[in-house]
Amino acid sequence: MSQVPNASAGRSANPHYTLQEIGHQPLLWPTTVENVRSASERLKLPLKLQHARVLLTGAGSSAYAASAVATAWPQAAAVPTTDLLVDTDRYLLGVNAVISLARSGDSPESAAVVERIRALRPDILQLAIVCNEDSALSQLGLAGLIVLDHRTNDRSLVMTSAFSNLVLAGLSLAQPDAVAATVDDFSKRADALMPDIDRACHRTAARIHDRIVILSSSPLLGWAREAGLKMLEMTAGHFPVLTETYLGLRHGPMSFVKPDTHVLCLLSSDPVRRSYEVDLINELRTKKIGYLIGIVDPADSKGLFDDVIPAIAPHANDTLRTPYEIVGPQLLGYYLSLRIGLNPDNPSPAGVINRVVQGVRIHPPRFLNLHS
Repeated sequence: MSQVPNASAGRSANPHYTLQEIGHQPLLWPTTVENVRSASERLKLPLKLQHARVLLTGAGSSAYAASAVATAWPQAAAVPTTDLLVDTDRYLLGVNAVISLARSGDSPESAAVVERIRALRPDILQLAIVCNEDSALSQLGLAGLIVLDHRTNDRSLVMTSAFSNLVLAGLSLAQPDAVAATVDDFSKRADALMPDIDRACHRTAARIHDRIVILSSSPLLGWAREAGLKMLEMTAGHFPVLTETYLGLRHGPMSFVKPDTHVLCLLSSDPVRRSYEVDLINELRTKKIGYLIGIVDPADSKGLFDDVIPAIAPHANDTLRTPYEIVGPQLLGYYLSLRIGLNPDNPSPAGVINRVVQGVRIHPPRFLNLHS
């Protein structure tokens, strides 16, 4: 298991599952890829999904995981269950298969979406990738169920290991050969880099006093949104967070960036995307706004940044990088949580948010005729 140094476990009497769950991700990634390969063969998914228009869905972090997978899957789209529940008919046009992603699988929307799709379009193939074998979603008799290693079912309120492994599982269906060919190398690299990543995140967290901006290009927008969510969840919203694309930042959101705003930049592996990204970074420097932190191979940082968090898969196709590069933001959120005196396992002690979403009422649908 990967060991993350500098853990401040002594600051709370409660166990810190979050740190363990972040640290053991490199160990679990190859296991996830093998589990999906085995299940895919058993369920004959390559044949069933070969020409299908796939819709990927989930809620919260699982929705961002679905978005990351859809980017790597031609003809696929991602729609959160929180949208699919209220506009089911609109999103199913032309869809042949729906794949639900879930950690707990017990969110009210998850089961309701499955039942609504069955009622509206019983011809659609419904599959699920879950971290919890005993979930409500797992008991719905889906056409296919892929259960990940039980260690991905994070005990912490926040999703860390569950997120990276759900993304990797989906990518293993979208691009099985590319993922299988690289997962062992990225797992070993992550394990070796973890102390350096940890030190950089610990150092960065100590410096943040106000707002945070997270930038990526569009293939990694699911990564960026999840990174932003980690900062919000683990600090109970203590730090204002803005997630944007590099090119999108100029169109108004740059007004959010102040001289001491921490700007977390994931640099693309694509040379054209990176050219646009570097232009924006240089513009921020010229305007003297933002403290710039790059998630990049330190050898490629070229003096662009005020600090660097080492990238785990800096030269991989951007569509495959999300499960690996999310480790840095997870650790950054963890250290920010400790710094402001919260327990990262339960950073919402007042119960504003919960590990499994509560308070959702499922209202009867009014189906439209899609063929009229």
